[in-house]
Amino acid sequence: MCDAPGCGHNATERPPGRRGRNWSGPFRSTPDRLFGMGFIRLYQLTLSSLIGNSCRHMPTCSEFGYEAIARHGLWAGGWMTFFRVTRCGPGGTSGFDPVPERLEERQVWWKPWTYWRRAGKYAA
Repeated sequence: MCDAPGCGHNATERPPGRRGRNWSGPFRSTPDRLFGMGFIRLYQLTLSSLIGNSCRHMPTCSEFGYEAIARHGLWAGGWMTFFRVTRCGPGGTSGFDPVPERLEERQVWWKPWTYWRRAGKYAA
């Protein structure tokens, strides 16, 4: 973008339709969330390019993990990410599989297996 006076655009706003790779919604910036999100971002910038694009879901597993940790914290989001990566293997699921907006009541921290869910079954 140009910075010429009177050009008609604001240099600080992003062009429409251009978004970052990861979720940019609101979240609490707690140390555990920042650590988890930073770890996933480090993976995206380093190892992801070596492994290749082999995720069968949309959003990709690393994007899912980033958003899950940002929304639900390192513990719940980390378990959701772990179970998502296990679903991505051979014989697993594929397709559109977003992070749920809210956790279900049955999903409590002392029962991490409750974060497992089949693709296509979402809490509204």
